[in-house]
Amino acid sequence: MKQGKSNKTIYLIASLIIGTVLFFILDLFLGSVHIPIKNIIAILFGEIPEKESWSVIILESRLPKAIAAILCGAALSVSGLQMQTLFRNPLAGPYILGISSGAGLGVAIFIMGLSFLGVSVTGIGLPANSGMIISSILGSFGVLAILLSIINRLKDIMTVLILGIMIGSVITAIIGIIQYFSHDSQLKSFIMWTMGDLSSITNSQLTLLAPIVLIGLALAFISSKSLNAYLLGEEYATSLGVNIKKSRIIIIVITSVLTGSITAYCGPIGFIGIVIPHLARMISNSSDHKILIPLSILLGINVLLISDIISQLPGLEQSLPINSITSLIGIPFIIWIILKNKKITNLN
Repeated sequence: MKQGKSNKTIYLIASLIIGTVLFFILDLFLGSVHIPIKNIIAILFGEIPEKESWSVIILESRLPKAIAAILCGAALSVSGLQMQTLFRNPLAGPYILGISSGAGLGVAIFIMGLSFLGVSVTGIGLPANSGMIISSILGSFGVLAILLSIINRLKDIMTVLILGIMIGSVITAIIGIIQYFSHDSQLKSFIMWTMGDLSSITNSQLTLLAPIVLIGLALAFISSKSLNAYLLGEEYATSLGVNIKKSRIIIIVITSVLTGSITAYCGPIGFIGIVIPHLARMISNSSDHKILIPLSILLGINVLLISDIISQLPGLEQSLPINSITSLIGIPFIIWIILKNKKITNLN
């Protein structure tokens, strides 16, 4: 029986790897400008295409965007999985600790500061702007610093959850006040940032983002034993020799770094971190994080690549916000689970 389950997992992971490759190529192929597939392959291998502009489109636009989709899908899915396990809450996601709100506050303050200085940010691609990225990262780690300074004094993990929600609510209120006093152009720029954007990330930014995400994912996999122990409660985890306070801090730091870095570069992207962990549990019928983490990574990558392909409206010059697509995919999935009486409340 175990052998059959193991083979099923291997086939599933292999299928998702193939899907990742296919959707990655499709993401490079589809767009407002038609580029033959043979030319795309030639460009990726360093050859000169028929039109020089095709190299610019592939190497400086579509390729970074597709890689960003891979990093975002993997990071947010694993972050959501960790939060659902740590808090034993099926609706917990990567943004539940207020990290995303902290990033939003940093961006809002940056925009407001520019308006006071008389500098217009109209038309600037926010994720590509270094000032926006720095502000977002500082905001994210500001919230993390607050959490870490308090977390050692709290024994109940649910208190940490409530604290994160309260911090997020306070920050949201402050952002609302900043928005009220901001000009229309700054307000529009901030709203565009909150919709999520993969297209403005550059190759130079990827050289910083990719190592952060890869290290975070590796640390999450290393923490699989602690996450598995958490499934049966903190007392059981303690009996297995797990240092609750230390592992709790490690898990929160990993989630915060993954979520904060993705939010800084690509804006807040919703529902991936909530939906994908449930999908991974359903199709694998497993609670082992050594299986769930790689499965969540591959599922998150596939779903976000598909979302990015749809958001580009292939053949048209317009594109949709990535958040609109992930919401359209995520919300019906959650409703479907509830209507089908799936046990989303059971994380074991």
